[in-house]
Amino acid sequence: MSKEAQQAALAAAKARLIGEGELYRIGVVHAKARVAMALRPEALLHGAVEHAVGLAQARFGALLQPGGPGGVNLKMLMPYALTLGSFIVRKRLFKPALGVGLAVAAGAAWLLRRQRAPEQAADDNDVAD
Repeated sequence: MSKEAQQAALAAAKARLIGEGELYRIGVVHAKARVAMALRPEALLHGAVEHAVGLAQARFGALLQPGGPGGVNLKMLMPYALTLGSFIVRKRLFKPALGVGLAVAAGAAWLLRRQRAPEQAADDNDVAD
């Protein structure tokens, strides 16, 4: 191998190493920026909400799946719930909201009990026959 070929090979290796170093430095800067973005309060809150939604979906399974019973989807309802919660906190409507929530819960419980009563009566009649 001639001296010029060796110098050309060394120059090519040097250029390749310089390029790899630039890519590494760009990767480090990009990683620092991603970490800085992930530590912002909005990103932390978003991550916490996503974690809570995932935990709720894991716990309640079929009730919260898209197209599940009644079409309830927690990920779809969460923005509305957060907006409503923010409005309640901003306007200091804790007690009225608690009263409305209790009334809705009582109505839902009454409706569920009313729907289950005929089913249980039908089951009792089937067992007696």
